[in-house]
Amino acid sequence: MRIHNIPGDPGRRQKRKRVGRGEGSGHGRTSGRGNKGALSRSGARRRSHFEGGQMPFIRRIPKRGFHSPFPKIYTPVNLRVLEEKFDDGAVVDPAGLLEKGILHQSETGRVKILGQGDVTKKFHIKAHAFSQSALEKIQSQGGKCEVLPC
Repeated sequence: MRIHNIPGDPGRRQKRKRVGRGEGSGHGRTSGRGNKGALSRSGARRRSHFEGGQMPFIRRIPKRGFHSPFPKIYTPVNLRVLEEKFDDGAVVDPAGLLEKGILHQSETGRVKILGQGDVTKKFHIKAHAFSQSALEKIQSQGGKCEVLPC
């Protein structure tokens, strides 16, 4: 008995479907594509959001207001985080926030300082925007707020 003498499993390997090879093949004429229309043609495909010709969902829902194509997106940083990570009299800027691990490398755009938490230290903060409460808390401790250009 040798390996080439062992009969194979019947049906283990399926034959490839050869379409468009005449009526006798069983896959002739329309080659398993049905009848006429775009989907019977080569290179045809449906768009992923195509809904069979009914009005697409994105066009059915109402759209309100204005959506800017170029929004100004700020990364928020709260005062309580600055209180924990920085010493008294420190200069806080986006590069320093990145260095301390408060900002991620992908968030080095605009920074906005928010007023959550209490401030007991005197900071010199350079950021692109400040909330009103953060501005008041920083200045009440004798700190400086410098607005960076966007």
